[in-house]
Amino acid sequence: MVRRIDVTGAGGVRLAAWEYADSPKLREAEAASSGGVLLLHGLMGRASHWTGTARWLSERHRAVALDQRGHGRSEKPAEGPYSREAYVDDAEAALVQLDLAPAVLIGHSMGALTAWQLAARRPDLVRGLIICDMRASALGAASQREWEDWFKSWPVPFATLADVRKWFGEDDPWVERPNPARGEFFAEVMAEGPDGWRPVFDRAQMLRSRATWVHDAHWEELIQVRCPALVVRGQDGELGRAESQEMVRVLPRGEYAEVADAGHLVHYDQPEAWRAAVEPFLDGVLAQ
Repeated sequence: MVRRIDVTGAGGVRLAAWEYADSPKLREAEAASSGGVLLLHGLMGRASHWTGTARWLSERHRAVALDQRGHGRSEKPAEGPYSREAYVDDAEAALVQLDLAPAVLIGHSMGALTAWQLAARRPDLVRGLIICDMRASALGAASQREWEDWFKSWPVPFATLADVRKWFGEDDPWVERPNPARGEFFAEVMAEGPDGWRPVFDRAQMLRSRATWVHDAHWEELIQVRCPALVVRGQDGELGRAESQEMVRVLPRGEYAEVADAGHLVHYDQPEAWRAAVEPFLDGVLAQ
């Protein structure tokens, strides 16, 4: 069973959180909860991208995935803000209002950055951290310009979901080789309108969100994370092996995992290998 729970984020923004559990298990978990797991998607993602992970997590733990502001079914205020502070404040509000703390935070890409920034700021709320394919170094202005050009290249609206899957999985110039998982990932963030299928997010808002972190490095906040932390990279993802191992080195309690034959969308590309990489760490942290 999946139930929606509304959370009030920073500035009163309405956020949609999704809790995964069978009803009896859910009641038992809530009654005996000593914390849970909050899953944070990346830029352009949505909570449902965590469904596979949340289902196996919910067999033994409270598992909640959050649609972050501007994404999924959460509010998308025209004026934002879409700052780092707003995203971190939202995640903090979710932990407190859902009574999840002290929680394990699992973040992918931008969601991972939010997770470690919150862990650094509020160590009392976070007992463990999983960082999935997110860099701590600055990406720079050129990266932002590439994203602007990429967004302009999208042939929206798409006539069908099959067209969405094909373009993002095969025809997108950013795709080096056919990647059906990538096509499915983007199909999940599309909604049908009168003229076809368009993303549920505003691409201009995504660029505004991204602009708040791509120009800066985030090592200082990483160093401040005191809880156990697992850095996971896809073998063919955006986080290089050297940088990921340096992240592990600077984390006071860092560990490392690598998922073979996975790109940036690690948990989508190789769900079983992803589970094998993170489950032992989770069990150890949540058993404490």
